[in-house]
Amino acid sequence: MKKYVCTPCGYVYDPEVGDPDSGVAAGTAFEDIPDDWVCPICGVGKDMFELEE
Repeated sequence: MKKYVCTPCGYVYDPEVGDPDSGVAAGTAFEDIPDDWVCPICGVGKDMFELEE
């Protein structure tokens, strides 16, 4: 699965790990995260994430 990087802070969303502290289960693709999810480090929305090269 593809990883996505938060452009402001550099946090990497890894779908194999998910974001359990925010209720996103391991194995959840970035596209399947709820639209109101925010970066757990800096709080920006999904629109500030880019596909990791």
